[in-house]
Amino acid sequence: MAKSKFLTEIRQYMRLHGYSIRTENTYVYWIRFYIRYHRLQHPSAMGPDEVILFLNFLANQRDVAINTQKVALNALAFLYNNYLNQPLGDLGFTFATRLRHLPIVISSQEVNQILKCCEPRVRLIFSLLFGSGLRISECRA
Repeated sequence: MAKSKFLTEIRQYMRLHGYSIRTENTYVYWIRFYIRYHRLQHPSAMGPDEVILFLNFLANQRDVAINTQKVALNALAFLYNNYLNQPLGDLGFTFATRLRHLPIVISSQEVNQILKCCEPRVRLIFSLLFGSGLRISECRA
């Protein structure tokens, strides 16, 4: 599949402005999804109405959580406000109502059993990860 010149330019813009690689990948994902949803129309030919239509599609047909919808909105706000220099203004729409579901993977008792078997340094790292909800990449030793 050929790479989009437009999306490549957005990546370059984000790199020049110090965005993290994760933010870059996430924003490009949502911008690509938005463009495909609108049948490959260029974003500069669209505006707030199309953004609202897309965000409502995410909430109603895709049943995404509020935070997912907010990430998509942030990506599109970046696209229009920063990259295209076409501010969206106040969109005045309602976010999705589905709340985030946090799965329980391991119980507190199981965590305590694991921590008892660990050396102090590893115990500290695991305690930080479990207690604060940090990602492994955010707690590398």
